[in-house]
Amino acid sequence: MTLKPLSNRVVIKFVEAEEKTKTGIILTASAQEKPQIAEVVAIGAGKVSEDGKLTPVSVKVGEKVIASKYAGTTVKIDNVEYTILSEEDILAIVE
Repeated sequence: MTLKPLSNRVVIKFVEAEEKTKTGIILTASAQEKPQIAEVVAIGAGKVSEDGKLTPVSVKVGEKVIASKYAGTTVKIDNVEYTILSEEDILAIVE
């Protein structure tokens, strides 16, 4: 099954959180902070403005991005968690 987001929505998959601290302490799953860096998996066509022009989404599939911590809707497909969010919830592109 594949996801095709509508309008200016983006499907992302968060990168796994670090399991060790810099000093080597192993963190349990409950102690780990939710990651903010994610990979773009799919993008919508873009947003249609009031004058009828299509403004494309500014990120591309495969790019690493920083997303708002608790933005979007999480879905699980084929045992993989994805987050569907609006383009406005993407804060930056990681280069």
